[in-house]
Amino acid sequence: MPESPPPSPHVLAGESRLLTFDREDWADLRAATPLTLREPELDQLRGINERIDLEEVAAIYLPLSRLLNLYVIATQNLQKVSATFLGASAPKVPYVIGVAGSVAVGKSTLARILQTLLGRWPDHPKVDLVTTDGFLHPNAVLAERGIMDRKGFPESYDTRNLLRVLRQIKSGYERVEAPVYSHVVYDIVDDERVVLEQPDIVILEGLNVLQTGESRTEFVSDYFDFSIYLDAAESDIERWYVERFLALRESVFQDPDSFFRNYAELTDDQAVDTARSIWAEINGRNLRENIAPTRERASLILRKRKDHRVDRVQLRRL
Repeated sequence: MPESPPPSPHVLAGESRLLTFDREDWADLRAATPLTLREPELDQLRGINERIDLEEVAAIYLPLSRLLNLYVIATQNLQKVSATFLGASAPKVPYVIGVAGSVAVGKSTLARILQTLLGRWPDHPKVDLVTTDGFLHPNAVLAERGIMDRKGFPESYDTRNLLRVLRQIKSGYERVEAPVYSHVVYDIVDDERVVLEQPDIVILEGLNVLQTGESRTEFVSDYFDFSIYLDAAESDIERWYVERFLALRESVFQDPDSFFRNYAELTDDQAVDTARSIWAEINGRNLRENIAPTRERASLILRKRKDHRVDRVQLRRL
């Protein structure tokens, strides 16, 4: 019996560069990709207050991992062709995927699940994850510059160092080190490093990874082979942020070493007011001014609805 034809994406008026899929059509593109993730593993990958189940993984993440697997294989083959043409052996160059989006939208969970799924394809078993939090300037530097209240804004990052690390990755260095950030002490950890030793794929997750600027000629996204923007209505993201803040008050903020230890004793009303104030003054402003404007630069946009489920996928045409 012949196979059913693949679903036809809808091309929205004015968005001819994007192929737009609803949830059901996108899920069909999973084809025969097996679900190798199990509930205990998913529990370890979920972020705080992140609502994602195996059905969401099967409907959204498996088709995405299948697409990326095909792209990675094609890129690997192209590298071999190039080496043949040049008559020289080429260093192993990882496929780099950027993941962008607001605070509290679910980027970290997306990146961790994607890392796990991609690592189970036979052609690229080694997948490393790096977050741009590690490239924030240390608190001492931010305080000296008077921008502690702009942490997460573009100027709070050591972009020069991030670009240096990306150049090394894309130059095929055998060993690349990246700094580590602690969300407990809210600062860079001086004596820790993430070490990348010739991975097949590198996922770089962060707020502003798709941003460009007039003062630079080199951008983080120049080193991406593929990029993903995780999107949602700002009102929903703000609500998720407040819910996460309340969850952190009962967990991470209780740690004596936590930078936010003083928030642990807030009442419910005080915690909600504090979270909403932080959102209004910092995270919401950063989203509107710096993060959301980069959405259309992504290779793929995942749009979440208020229950955290993705209901629309937009894929940029090649």
